[in-house]
Amino acid sequence: MVSKLDLYKVFTKVGKSKSFSAAAADLYMTQPAVSQAIMQLERELDTRLFTRTTKGVTLTNEGMLLFEYANSAINLIDVGEEKILEFKNLTAGELKIGVGDTISKYFLLPYLESFHNHFPNIKFKIVNGTTSELCAILKSGEVDIAFCNFPVDEPRLVQIPCLDIHDIFVCGDKFQHLLAEPVTIDVLAKEPLILLEQKSISRKYVDDFLSANGVTIYPEIELGSHDLLLEFAKINLGVACVTREFAKEHLDNGSLFEVPLLTEIPARSIGMCYLNSVSLSPSAMEFISSIKV
Repeated sequence: MVSKLDLYKVFTKVGKSKSFSAAAADLYMTQPAVSQAIMQLERELDTRLFTRTTKGVTLTNEGMLLFEYANSAINLIDVGEEKILEFKNLTAGELKIGVGDTISKYFLLPYLESFHNHFPNIKFKIVNGTTSELCAILKSGEVDIAFCNFPVDEPRLVQIPCLDIHDIFVCGDKFQHLLAEPVTIDVLAKEPLILLEQKSISRKYVDDFLSANGVTIYPEIELGSHDLLLEFAKINLGVACVTREFAKEHLDNGSLFEVPLLTEIPARSIGMCYLNSVSLSPSAMEFISSIKV
């Protein structure tokens, strides 16, 4: 059965070439099939669209009016199909990523740079937020992928751990008395502590660990940025709980020192989440495959 769209494709091709035979050749159809398609369209519209002559065909007044709209519509469809191919071939499109500042800076940036070098025409849309905020906008479809702190209690999401990280306590010169030997959590809790805000997944993970060991802490300072934790510890405002992997530069250059704990905090992960592979765009699938896990 010939669809209405197919009839209009035949119609516009005949209208351009002014010849049934030429249109048939372009469409890889027989001339009788082209003629039959035009007759069917004319019957459905109850209007003659072409005037037949020995030299070919010409559009009637009604045919010229219809051709203007039909040709525009077919061209738009062709452009749409070309855009779909561009998306599939990663020569156009947008990649929407949800991520927090710290993971973006210390983990994601090299992957963004590499992807951009390979696919420069794919635009990035980066949405910033906490883990709970990112999970919410991911489920609403505002982003394709989210990178956040695990564990995440979201069974609807596909969760792929990317990097194991370790929560540690660090200090500046003023607190070097804590470095001589491993200290207990109880001893550490008596020091002026600097932690992330309670709403963060990282803070909750540390609080749960301390609580499991019978310790409740009351930080002197709570901050919303991992980098600020490092800077506050460097100027001796207290002992900060940070991520070892994201504090490496400061630990290596001696501006901060890791406080040895008698009982270390178990490792956790950061990773990527998405709803399901079916809903992912080609650019999102390519980006996910580029992440080393």
